[in-house]
Amino acid sequence: MHALEKIMAHHAGVAEVCTGEIVNCLVDTAGINDIYLQVVHSFTEINGKRVKYPDNVLVFMDHYAPASSVRQAENQKAFRDFCREQSIAGLMDVHEGVCHQVLADRGYSKPGSLIVVTDSHTTTHGAFGAFGTGVGATDLACILKTGMLWFRVPEIVRINLVGELQEGVSAKDVILHMIGDLGADYAVYRGVEFAGAAIAKMTIAQRMTICNMCTEFGAKVTYIQPDEVTFAHLAEVGADTYTVYETDKGYSYWAEHTYDISTIGPQIAAPASVDNVSDISRYLGVLVQQAYLGSCTGGRLEDLAVAAEILKGRQVHKDTRMLVVPASRQVLMNAMERGYMQTLVAAGATFVTPSCAACLGTHEGLIASGETCISAANRNFPGRMGHREGKIYLASPAVVAASALEGRIADPVPYMRKEGGQE
Repeated sequence: MHALEKIMAHHAGVAEVCTGEIVNCLVDTAGINDIYLQVVHSFTEINGKRVKYPDNVLVFMDHYAPASSVRQAENQKAFRDFCREQSIAGLMDVHEGVCHQVLADRGYSKPGSLIVVTDSHTTTHGAFGAFGTGVGATDLACILKTGMLWFRVPEIVRINLVGELQEGVSAKDVILHMIGDLGADYAVYRGVEFAGAAIAKMTIAQRMTICNMCTEFGAKVTYIQPDEVTFAHLAEVGADTYTVYETDKGYSYWAEHTYDISTIGPQIAAPASVDNVSDISRYLGVLVQQAYLGSCTGGRLEDLAVAAEILKGRQVHKDTRMLVVPASRQVLMNAMERGYMQTLVAAGATFVTPSCAACLGTHEGLIASGETCISAANRNFPGRMGHREGKIYLASPAVVAASALEGRIADPVPYMRKEGGQE
């Protein structure tokens, strides 16, 4: 079996599972975000009285943080009331940040765990050797009532990454390149494993970015075999109880691909599809009115660090506004401690509450008709970040920072190149 299948088998209480089989699995961590008050309504509709395992449930006020309408405020109040009524201690209120980063910061994301959240980017947790997937309101309500959910055992694709990241190139460029190559529907309801020498050299943050965006080519779940990088992170966040599974030798993958990441330069996903990907050279000079650094894809400490490196001692272009949205309160605190926040604010950036913010097009940084945003987030559909007539280009944090500086889509390499130890 594949490691993912072993996780499913363990949580289903069976010796083995096979591709295509339907299994009922116990869920270790169930997360609800503040878009999905329907979870509470569905729980009542299926005659839910008491949450089966309240200690396994977390409620995240991350998409509307803080509330920007009366309806959002009422929904959040209903969630807070529900948590009190059901003895759910895991209420992550508007100051905590995006669910996926909070789960990682607090040690919930760990090898062998089965994590289900009402958010499609729950594939992020494959970066830790966990089984993480997103579901809708009815499925999550079933987990509240029973502690379990059914899954179909997916086919699994193996993607091998070799080579070295070039200067100015990041994990975001790598995953954009792969999505552009394979297409937005390539991995629908499939598992995607990343392996190879290049993955072994990547940080936890880089791995999270890659696994996060697998949702954008349809993946149900992702997986990276835990290693010393994983274990170091787990020790740092105090996660000391977990199970590491390994794939059996000779396991037959649905498909395998190999990418030499040393051949990949800065990438751009142009409007209005995530798989509309080209080298940045095709779009250099496109004017941008907003540069967005944040979300569960591009708001980690490393992302803020590279932006601060590029913008230190410089100013955001007068015709461009730059929004910085830390992925979590912990990221924000670390950014302050290391001076990244001060550097970015001095350069003219605006900081937003740790949250999803404008990534889902509801508040805190929407774009108007005819405006263009260069974004480190994960989607560029029409209307995703505001007006349907606005345009969104997806790129790495480095490209976002360089573009904010020039007021147009720009190559970050000249701003990152060091000669003789000097910038």
